[in-house]
Amino acid sequence: MRRMHFLLLLLLSTLFLFQASNAHNITHLLADHPSFTTFNHYLSLTHLASEINRRTTITVLALDNAAMSSLLDKNPSISTLKNILSFHVLLDYFNAKKLHQITNGTALAATMFQTTGSAAGSSGFVNITDLKGGKVGFGAEDNAGVLDTFFVKELEAIPYNISVIQISKPLPSAAAEAPTPGPSEMNLTDRMSAHGCKVFADTLLSNPEAMGTFQDNTQGGLTVFCPGDDPMKAFLPKYKNLTAAGKTSFLEFFGVPIYQSMAMLKSNNGPTTTLATEGAHKFDITVQDDGEDVTLKTKVNTVKITGTLLDEEPVAIYTLDKVLMPGELFKAAPTPAPAPAPVKAADAPKASKSKKGKAKAAPTPEADSPADSPDGDLADQTADENAARRFEGIF
Repeated sequence: MRRMHFLLLLLLSTLFLFQASNAHNITHLLADHPSFTTFNHYLSLTHLASEINRRTTITVLALDNAAMSSLLDKNPSISTLKNILSFHVLLDYFNAKKLHQITNGTALAATMFQTTGSAAGSSGFVNITDLKGGKVGFGAEDNAGVLDTFFVKELEAIPYNISVIQISKPLPSAAAEAPTPGPSEMNLTDRMSAHGCKVFADTLLSNPEAMGTFQDNTQGGLTVFCPGDDPMKAFLPKYKNLTAAGKTSFLEFFGVPIYQSMAMLKSNNGPTTTLATEGAHKFDITVQDDGEDVTLKTKVNTVKITGTLLDEEPVAIYTLDKVLMPGELFKAAPTPAPAPAPVKAADAPKASKSKKGKAKAAPTPEADSPADSPDGDLADQTADENAARRFEGIF
């Protein structure tokens, strides 16, 4: 039996070490190369870094600071820049050795841009060719065979998992460079109104300050939790009792200033800040993975995510089954006191032999029924006024 336990522990340890050895973090890998700080920064800003870290068997065609400057001089939007950089991430493993040993001297590799749905035909593929003189050229598949971007050197490699290599300049791609609607142009309220969150969307539209905060954060990343129409409609009387500042903070409380896919929500359990967070005024939400469901909790109540309305990085919108209430504006419903234990009735006195009939039992007092507890009462309005502040900026 001990031998079996030992073998099991050995197997689990080996599996753990294998998984650890295959994990990678692109921002950490590039942090050792100061000439690639701009490239590294925009991988994080466009949220490509997290996508790269979730994949295996991948090659990143890195651009040094000078090459990134030439790319940024064209002033692409964040959405367009994300497409361009995703065109520099190959969904295959190529280190320096493999580049010079390509079968038949040429290979066609799909890029992360091809997976976005924005690449028509083969425009999301890169042609890699081992040229004469030891050079390796790169070019878009739909670029008429032009290969004017070249391999410079290998930066990092975790065999068959991730390779980071430097290329001489950005890969030209008409498809990736095409202007795309920026997330700031995305009409969030239209999306919500069309998918069962019209009451929340209309309430948000009626508050220009909160609406502006949501729009200001769409470009850098935004996650929105919108209550369904029925629970939001029932909640409106409580909302209308808030002060003006309280209404703004309440609405901003339903936005998180980073993009979070459903997979990210399930893996990142714990407190998260919101658009209403400012200094000591937390206005935070606790995210919890409950098996098949993801719940959001405050000190007041717990709600469940019921669906994904939109998941197009950098914006995600999820629907809720109830209205989540921040503890900064509402009080938790009081817990009903437990009913008193029943008192054991005293033994009835025996009837006197000189009297006929039975003694009457003592009356049992009726148990007090607790009054229905409200979902949440309004907190002190002065505290509301001081606590509710507008969140500025993105973390």
